Amino acid sequence: MEGSERLRLFCALDLPAAALEPLVAWQARELRGGRVVPPENLHLTLAFLGSQAAADLPAIAGALRDAAAGAVGLRLRLRGYRETRSVGMLTFDDEGGRAAALALRLHEALEALGVYRREERPWLPHLTVLRFRERPRLRPVLPELGAVVPSDAAVFISRLRPDGAVYEAVERIALGR
Repeated sequence: MEGSERLRLFCALDLPAAALEPLVAWQARELRGGRVVPPENLHLTLAFLGSQAAADLPAIAGALRDAAAGAVGLRLRLRGYRETRSVGMLTFDDEGGRAAALALRLHEALEALGVYRREERPWLPHLTVLRFRERPRLRPVLPELGAVVPSDAAVFISRLRPDGAVYEAVERIALGR
């Protein structure tokens, strides 16, 4: 990558393998009226950075590494399903607030780098599962996930394609190390 090249970036928590299989089966069974997010794109967004200079990627990865070093014992419990004007998502409760603390550390570090501006509303652990043009107004039976315990985070490049975005993890970082 050229240092002046622009990359569409975000930082996210990866889902544990134990959560992916029941999620994919649930999506096939319960979701309609849009484009189901494929398994390789399922993640819990920590910070969407948008277009950034490729030269900033090492510093962004460093900020995620530093924030993730103190992240231990993350446990998320499924709260519900909700829709915005263009996506359906699963929302989660953050046991002990540890995932929110990770997100806050990351947001502060990214702001200090000048590559991120925090939203006014608090960070919400969520998983986008469906994309649509017209809101389908679904009320799906929720999947049985138990505790979702992410083990790592990653910096992703998002490449937009006519058939949907393709995400590429450029650096994966173990939590709590």
